[in-house]
Amino acid sequence: MRLPRLIAIAALLLPLSLSAQSIFIEAEGFSDLGGWTNDNQSVSQMGSPYLIAHGLGRPVADAETVFEAPEAGEYQLWVRTRDWTRTWGRTESPGRFQVIINGKPSPETFGTKTEEWAWQDGGSVILKKGENKIALHDLTGFEGRCDAIYLTRNLGAKAPEPTADFRRKALGIKRPQRAGKYDFVVVGGGIAGICAAITAARLGSTVALVQNRPVLGGNNSSEIRVGLSGLIYKEPYPQLGRLMDEIGGIGYWTNREAQQDPDSPRSKHILDVLEKHPEKHIHNAGPASNYEDDKKLEAVLNEPNITLFLSKQAISAKTRSGKIRSIVVKDIFTSEETIIKGRLFADCTGDANLGFMAGADYRMGRESRAETGETQAPEKADSLTMGTSVQWYASETDPTTFPECPWAIQFSDSTCIPIVHGEWDWETGLGRDQVEEIERIRDHGLRAVYGNWAYLKNSPKFKEQFKDQRLEWVACIGGKRESRRLMGDVILKEQDFTENVQYDDASFTATWGMDLHYPKPEPGMEAEEPFRATSVTKHHKDYAVPYRCLYSRNIDNLLMAGRDISVTHAALGTIRVMRTGGMMGEVVGMAASICKDHRCSPRGVYQKYLLELKALMTAGVPLSTQTVSIL
Repeated sequence: MRLPRLIAIAALLLPLSLSAQSIFIEAEGFSDLGGWTNDNQSVSQMGSPYLIAHGLGRPVADAETVFEAPEAGEYQLWVRTRDWTRTWGRTESPGRFQVIINGKPSPETFGTKTEEWAWQDGGSVILKKGENKIALHDLTGFEGRCDAIYLTRNLGAKAPEPTADFRRKALGIKRPQRAGKYDFVVVGGGIAGICAAITAARLGSTVALVQNRPVLGGNNSSEIRVGLSGLIYKEPYPQLGRLMDEIGGIGYWTNREAQQDPDSPRSKHILDVLEKHPEKHIHNAGPASNYEDDKKLEAVLNEPNITLFLSKQAISAKTRSGKIRSIVVKDIFTSEETIIKGRLFADCTGDANLGFMAGADYRMGRESRAETGETQAPEKADSLTMGTSVQWYASETDPTTFPECPWAIQFSDSTCIPIVHGEWDWETGLGRDQVEEIERIRDHGLRAVYGNWAYLKNSPKFKEQFKDQRLEWVACIGGKRESRRLMGDVILKEQDFTENVQYDDASFTATWGMDLHYPKPEPGMEAEEPFRATSVTKHHKDYAVPYRCLYSRNIDNLLMAGRDISVTHAALGTIRVMRTGGMMGEVVGMAASICKDHRCSPRGVYQKYLLELKALMTAGVPLSTQTVSIL
């Protein structure tokens, strides 16, 4: 089996001495992360990922690395961190940790001072000349976080502002490496991006697939654990969705599809698997194995035309004459930068990060009813978006304890939620900026989960009921539904579905109801910002969405697939689920192949080669030579 080049996590970068007086260390560059997690959800705000001790109330293993000191002696220690619950006026500092140098803890405990990210003074430490060992030692398991460490011989000096230029110079990052030029560059390795990349590759394009996490799958990965929803193999192009059977596994919605047509070979296979493996019925917040990260990775690696850039964050886009010429990606562990050139690009990031950096037209929030005429639109436009889910579950075990959490949301006998499985409706940030405020949005979700669980484990009324339950998994990376939407030549709206408007470029089919989420105030919790959501669904017949929703109206070589396509807020409610997004990816990959063959733009596919696109959608994605089963 011939494999493509895999641009994966590079050798971890050792810190470089800024001078004989100072040393700078990025926390995410530690050679051994131990139990700490790389959190890059806020890179566009912070300029860097950070490490977070996401231990569910159990201290995580130390993160460790070694570094070189130019000379022995006394150094001032600074640690860039924050006390994350001060945002809500709490002063208990749950995210406490120590820095240990050469086996000796520093005088200060970190994560205890400021609400915002800032340098915390750690006092003086003694370093040896040459190799020294440093560790981050978590004390609580409750989201301690560290961005960087600065050591200086100038004991009276403060740590410098960690700008992008400072970080590059301090780490010795040279000019970006060049990764060559590709026919098609796909940014975003969720379901839509995977399908776009594989489809284009099988149709003859050279493809770069850029994913900013160590795993593929996005919301359907083991990091976020959202099940795949939406039906595939639907008219007018019943072959669309084939890739879902290669990479998507089995889940709740597939089961519903199988029950609709139980006599088909595919349905019989699905129902047989579910009978033998009932755990796969779990739709959201299930065991990591349900989301089959390895299957997605293998599907990509089996494509010789794909180069995978894993753990790479797109940080800038170079445009000229209304076209993207190249992007710069940054390794979330080593900070090394790479330039990727392309003839055609696809934004499959969900947040429309690539389109935003390139200057593509976009919207965020709800349009007014006067503008769109939609029944689901508000009278006045506003910033309400659907939120981010922090899902979780507990498992039965021997009797366990859980600490009190005075810094979390406080519950009572009447307000607590006595369950062991928190799904999509544990949703926060509705109405907040899902890009700029994502750390706060995710943290509010954590406060809800931990506060509720602490009450169930410690209150006289519930502790006996929950004594044999252990908090097993809580999402650290938030599962988003909505943020920026890129504008195309057609902006899909509610009436297209409800009035069954027919477009000549109909493509993938939306089968999910117009499912919109709203904040759900909890009785007795009015003082808290909502931490759960409710769903209001308007049902419609299956509807084929026009291809013109899948490319930018002002960036000539930009396609998109996933929840950032050209729709109104209301219409997003029906196209945002991931099996539907996978079909979008297939159509985008087909369009990319036509653009390559005819050297045309995505708009040119509609204007000149629509019949060719229809022929590809009719045939479906070519089967992989590695495909050995229906699922």
